[in-house]
Amino acid sequence: MSIPKGKLIAIGGAEDKGTDEREVFHLNNLNFFGLGILRRIVEEAGGPASRIEVITTASTIPYEVGNNYLDAFGKIGCTNIGLMHIRGRETVNDGDFLKRIKACDCVMFSGGNQMRLTAVFGGTEFLKIIHKRYQQGNFVIAGTSAGAMAMSSTMIYEGNATRAHLKGEVKTTTGLRFMDNVIFDSHFEKRGRFGRLAQVVAANPSCIGIGLGEDTGMLITQGDRMEAIGSGLVIILDGHNIHHTNIADIPEGSPLSLENLVVHFCAKGNGYLIKERKFIELMGKETTPVMTDVY
Repeated sequence: MSIPKGKLIAIGGAEDKGTDEREVFHLNNLNFFGLGILRRIVEEAGGPASRIEVITTASTIPYEVGNNYLDAFGKIGCTNIGLMHIRGRETVNDGDFLKRIKACDCVMFSGGNQMRLTAVFGGTEFLKIIHKRYQQGNFVIAGTSAGAMAMSSTMIYEGNATRAHLKGEVKTTTGLRFMDNVIFDSHFEKRGRFGRLAQVVAANPSCIGIGLGEDTGMLITQGDRMEAIGSGLVIILDGHNIHHTNIADIPEGSPLSLENLVVHFCAKGNGYLIKERKFIELMGKETTPVMTDVY
């Protein structure tokens, strides 16, 4: 595939929207307002005047979700926001939607159920336009929670965290195909999803697993360079050098055995090169503190 000129921003969910929970966040040393994933989306899209279309298809409460984003973006001075409450395939190729998707600077897929995204948009002219714009220009595709998980070609759509160590408990299908060589998982730390991403990587070791924590994301440029943004961790699972796994030989419901899965923890400013499978300490403008004076 050609190197895309656009950018992906995959977010683990619960990105800060300027809620009244900020006092709790500060008590936990989480400076959500300073880190500002939504601010970064606006910056990458071209600034406060940029046109951002929020697609609420994955959600069962699209109008509430949409209004939350209007309020959140408004708090950071970005008011040129459109809402696309696309509920089914019968309306996805509506002329107005196609016109708007051709004219905007950024699309943002909300959270909800990622299967709704693939079922509604798969194979449509609407999705083809997004793919073309991502490949050919400075176009931003952002997604949170389900919206992030649907970005890859291989998409997790089901898998209880407490049973994810058992073969067959994690289900995958084809995603929206913005990236071929990765697999995203969201709400990664709080919902204990290490096991389910590990199982999918064991079955697809040529793919890099990207576990996105809450209010944390990856900014992906050139289809390969990833920069961690937000307040938490992105956990990278690399299965290229797995020495042993039993996943192909055991029956359904049996525990997974896995040797030499490589794991990286990326905090804000850290990066990762997918093709080289290389951790980068300073990918962004700033990074986490590093001790230099140790006695």
